[in-house]
Amino acid sequence: MTRFDFFTKLNVDSANQVMDNALHWKDKVWAKIADTDMWLNIMFSSIRILIIFMITRIVIKVVSRIIDRSMARKQEGKIRVNPRRFVTIGELLKNATSITCNFIMILLLLSEINVQVGPLLASAGVLGLAIGFGAQGLVKDVITGFFIILEDQFAVGDVIQTGTYKGTVEVIGLRTTKLVSWQGEVHIIPNGTIASVTNYSMSNSLAVVDIPMKADLTLDESVHLVKQSLVGIEERDLNIVKVPDVLGIQSMSTSDYVIRIVAECMPNSRASVERQIQGDVKKILEYHERNQQAALEQAATLDNDKGDGASGA
Repeated sequence: MTRFDFFTKLNVDSANQVMDNALHWKDKVWAKIADTDMWLNIMFSSIRILIIFMITRIVIKVVSRIIDRSMARKQEGKIRVNPRRFVTIGELLKNATSITCNFIMILLLLSEINVQVGPLLASAGVLGLAIGFGAQGLVKDVITGFFIILEDQFAVGDVIQTGTYKGTVEVIGLRTTKLVSWQGEVHIIPNGTIASVTNYSMSNSLAVVDIPMKADLTLDESVHLVKQSLVGIEERDLNIVKVPDVLGIQSMSTSDYVIRIVAECMPNSRASVERQIQGDVKKILEYHERNQQAALEQAATLDNDKGDGASGA
């Protein structure tokens, strides 16, 4: 056999092998295409995937409607309603429901396409644990913020004090709370650091005013003047819920005594009500003092006139 014949035979054999491989691959592809069981499995898997997707959407919508109706019933049953609180809680619950349902749906879909979800769950658990250790402060802030909103500890517009910070709540977030003090400073407080809160806007306040009186006035005269100054004060100051009570003597000394007045007022209005009461009492006392001074001057004038008349006679 010559070299030419050898290479010719080699090329023919290679061509035959390529043809055999092509035919074998074609047969395998045709066998796959003609595999009825495979197509049935694909069809049933597609149907199951579609059903899982539809059920997930239905569950999310049903739970969202239940949350909305529940929040609406709670809002209608509250005397003191903070709409932003219910909206925030509702959105948080709906987002949590959506994330949970979609996560379960993804796991089911992966299992349908023969993906092992066990290693994925283990990896996600390890990753979540690492993130949790690295962001403990952030997680604490978010959890505390959620319970602040859920338990209605305070709302936007309330006047609160936490630690050394006191002011009006401007924003309640899941991570931070913003307070604006009466001087205009804005305090941004991480929710995780809020250990205790004093809320001045949850219920009616009690204004307490102590009025010093001179000892030359009798107790009955003082009480009468104070009550006279308080007539109609609930119309002058709408923050006053009812007419203030004059309790009587709070303390006394040899030169003066103190009368205490208490008044129930709207939340966070104690300071303005106390100023209103003090101003009204001050006006009536000044008026009474002017009348006394005028009476003394008139009496002195009459005495002088009588004296002059007697001297002339």
